[in-house]
Amino acid sequence: MQATRENPGRTATRLLRSQPGPGRLLRASLDPLVSTATLAAAVAAFGGSFDSACLIAALLVFAMTFPAPMARDAARPGELALDIVSGWAMVVVLLLLLGWATQTLQLFDPRALLAWSLGTPAALFAAHRLLPRLLPRLLAAEGMQKVAVIAGANDLGQRLAQRLRENPYLGVRVAGYFDDRTPERVHETILGPISGLADYARAHSIDVIYVALPMASQPRILSLLEALRDTTASIYFVPDIFVFDLIQARVDSIVDLPVVAVCETPFYGLNGLLKRASDIVFSISILTLLSPLLLAIAIGVKRASPGPILFKQRRYGVDGRKIVVYKFRTMTVAEDGDVVRQATRNDSRVTPFGAFLRRTSLDELPQFINVLQGRMSVVGPRPHAVAHNELYRKLIRSYMIRHKVRPGITGLAQVSGWRGETDTMEKMKGRIECDLAYLRNWSLALDLQIILKTVAVVLGKQNAY
Repeated sequence: MQATRENPGRTATRLLRSQPGPGRLLRASLDPLVSTATLAAAVAAFGGSFDSACLIAALLVFAMTFPAPMARDAARPGELALDIVSGWAMVVVLLLLLGWATQTLQLFDPRALLAWSLGTPAALFAAHRLLPRLLPRLLAAEGMQKVAVIAGANDLGQRLAQRLRENPYLGVRVAGYFDDRTPERVHETILGPISGLADYARAHSIDVIYVALPMASQPRILSLLEALRDTTASIYFVPDIFVFDLIQARVDSIVDLPVVAVCETPFYGLNGLLKRASDIVFSISILTLLSPLLLAIAIGVKRASPGPILFKQRRYGVDGRKIVVYKFRTMTVAEDGDVVRQATRNDSRVTPFGAFLRRTSLDELPQFINVLQGRMSVVGPRPHAVAHNELYRKLIRSYMIRHKVRPGITGLAQVSGWRGETDTMEKMKGRIECDLAYLRNWSLALDLQIILKTVAVVLGKQNAY
């Protein structure tokens, strides 16, 4: 996944996702429908029948895969394939564990299970690539496509129209704009001035009207909304607050008062519980499995040079609160003051054994203790030294937003080429853009992808010194 800066079109897409559309249920059900169909095909291919055991398996898959991740809509082929394979691998592992625990695996033909496990990712990839191309024609042929107009041909209105064109699952066709001016490079037709929108909507049976006028035009907006009361069109207001750089933008309410989230953590509600539960399970598993290795490294650190086994450094944690992060000591010094010099290639402070630990990232293993303590997460923005935070928060826009979540042992930046020394401002900006992209697009599947990519990066020893 690439790091991209928030823009009005992307935020408008998030608002559009909450709207009902004729293709929305199909889109949300795509993964469970395809996986159930491949299960039935695999069972039939080996002479079996879709019995009660298969039905239970299909229901479990439905619960695990509904709704299908929306991030796949805009994914490139390679990203889409990785997302599907990693997500389906989690489902298969969970099903196998459940089958082993309940002793029900013997109810299935092993050949059918293998064919289903291998065939489903290919079927999902084909479905996600083909359905967006076929759906608009199907909806138009069945008379289920809605016609929309946009009040405001400004940048926000044009980006909104672009996202409507790119998202066929919404089943919306933009007929054109209404605006008192004629901006350049408008893809849809200017149908007339704002004052003529209501008459046009009545005469042409417009289904949806998007109001993308700037909030500074409040009298004009109120006048337009009053005129539209005499139409049957659905009306959506897209305020120009969304031209700003937003994180996890969403609409909520406090009792009966609507509010708009401008900057929010992705880990609220159920997402927070899922994230914390996965961190606990993963960290306990790693610490248990690698306990002999941890003991051996501790002995090696102690023998390599005088000093403590663990290196403790103050970092910024969630919400900017200071935490203490553990690592195996790899240097002859333990800097944690107002000025902290980053490790560089051939750094004289690094011991020979420490260099090995840094190349293999084994020095990071004690941070799983931080995860159990709730100070860190397995995946998230890497924590920087307090001295570095105080420097870069003044130089890089939105730098501190990365602290809306717990820092991670690994992160999107580290698997996107920004691992290691950040000796230039551009490198640090690239890392921060990746961190913010992670906050905008978080999912458990994305966490798994980052973990798998981390293994490949560590084995490749990229930028580790």
